[in-house]
Amino acid sequence: CGGELTEPRQFNLMFKTFMGPIEEEANVVYLRPETAQGMFVNFQNVLNTTRKRLPLGIAQIGKAFRNEITTGNFIFRSREFEQMEIEFFVKPGTDEEWFNYWLQERLNWYLKLGIKKENLRLRQHTKGELAHYARACYDIDYLFPMGWSELEGIANRGDFDLVQHANYSGKSLDYFDEETKEHFIPCVID
Repeated sequence: CGGELTEPRQFNLMFKTFMGPIEEEANVVYLRPETAQGMFVNFQNVLNTTRKRLPLGIAQIGKAFRNEITTGNFIFRSREFEQMEIEFFVKPGTDEEWFNYWLQERLNWYLKLGIKKENLRLRQHTKGELAHYARACYDIDYLFPMGWSELEGIANRGDFDLVQHANYSGKSLDYFDEETKEHFIPCVID
């Protein structure tokens, strides 16, 4: 474009703020950029209180905050928004099957609502855009007047989140399968 470029700078897409009235490093907190992590840290609690078996889904609706670099296109790039997420916990080795199931189930939901098939598409994330936690990810896109844009994403997160929470908290997030008598960390479809 011929314009001048700035030196590279570190971007943080999380909103930083302070707990309490004093702005000091000990009081730094971040507003949550997604609702998923609350479901991961509560996974064991949900298992213990509901006595459910895998596959098991936990859903949550709540506020999320992202320090978007460029806001615009109305609701597509806002800094505060309502987010709905489902984390679906499955036995390792069945995660690809469940990922494909949810991909088709979610697409069918839009079609049942009466959205024209030609206005919907499944777009697979390339290896370069795949999130660090994801084994696979597709977006369900809609053809808006401004062009194609994401309605939702479906990701196979593997066991990444539960393993990380277990490692850093020192608490086991293993699941014990009563039928097979085996312990394992579930995979998650998001």
